[in-house]
Amino acid sequence: MPQAYMEQTGHGTTGPEGSGTGARRFLGRGAGDWRGPGMWRRGIVLAALAAVVGLLMLLHSEIPNGVGNLGSLTETFLPWLGLFVPLLLVLAVLRRSATALIALLLPAVAWVNLFGGLLSDKSGKGGDFTVATHNVNAENPDPAATARAVAASGADVVALEELSDASRYEKALAGTYRYHSVQGTVGVWSKYPLKDARPVDIRLGWTRALRATVETPKGPVAVYVAHLPSVRVKFRAGFTAGQRDHSAEALGRAVAAEPIRDVVLLGDLNGTMNDRSLAPLTSQLRSAQGAAGDGFGFSWPAGMPMARIDQILVRGAKPVSAWTLPATPSDHLPVAARVKLG
Repeated sequence: MPQAYMEQTGHGTTGPEGSGTGARRFLGRGAGDWRGPGMWRRGIVLAALAAVVGLLMLLHSEIPNGVGNLGSLTETFLPWLGLFVPLLLVLAVLRRSATALIALLLPAVAWVNLFGGLLSDKSGKGGDFTVATHNVNAENPDPAATARAVAASGADVVALEELSDASRYEKALAGTYRYHSVQGTVGVWSKYPLKDARPVDIRLGWTRALRATVETPKGPVAVYVAHLPSVRVKFRAGFTAGQRDHSAEALGRAVAAEPIRDVVLLGDLNGTMNDRSLAPLTSQLRSAQGAAGDGFGFSWPAGMPMARIDQILVRGAKPVSAWTLPATPSDHLPVAARVKLG
């Protein structure tokens, strides 16, 4: 067949060589989408969303609390903003937008700067004082099993919050902990002698916090147990946390006045370490989970933990390791930590 005929009719282009040419043309068109001005013009909306997410993480402390405590609400779930990064990345690639990809550097770097340190396991060996805390839930159907589960952690001191019937926990823990004190709806159980146990006024009108001295072989430790008021997200009122914030201030003053060097605060603070409203506490105490934990250590809700509102905070003592315990019938997970005293 004449060559001219083949060229005019397209014959001879269906073999392997012709198929390869078609594939190269297809790939060339795809690669071409990443060249030229088009890749910069596309994805402007995605780039703007990435910038907003990044700025929310970088400037979260500037978000005002005047309207519905929006700042505290954002800070409570701040780590979850990182989920926007892979989502926007996929969309930017599908959109073939270089602008969006570059804009994604802002939220990615901001998230790593804020939370990258929590991705590694910082737990170590040693320590001489183990503590655990658990909001047992006032409607707990099996207090005895819950108490045994927390005691199984091997903690020297156990703090329990939201006690509706303390006697059932006292009975279950009596064999492991010789000393204990219950004040209102919170209690502390210890293998070491307790003294100076008393309620702490956190401006509620009823007792949800206590303070006691634990006489350890390494010296005295001031242990505080607290259950700060709950917060609510309401459609019109927003993130209502006024009572919680006032109680945090009162508890912060009590801790600041504590003369004993080693201080441990255990309890359900109904707030994360990022929440500015807990600054009266976080400014003078460090988080055991943040210093010596493995991961974020989310504790609530137990079925699908999304935030760590159950805290172990220390002053003087050095955190060595921190972890969450297995779920109990409560809606919170118990948390524990081991510290070095002195």
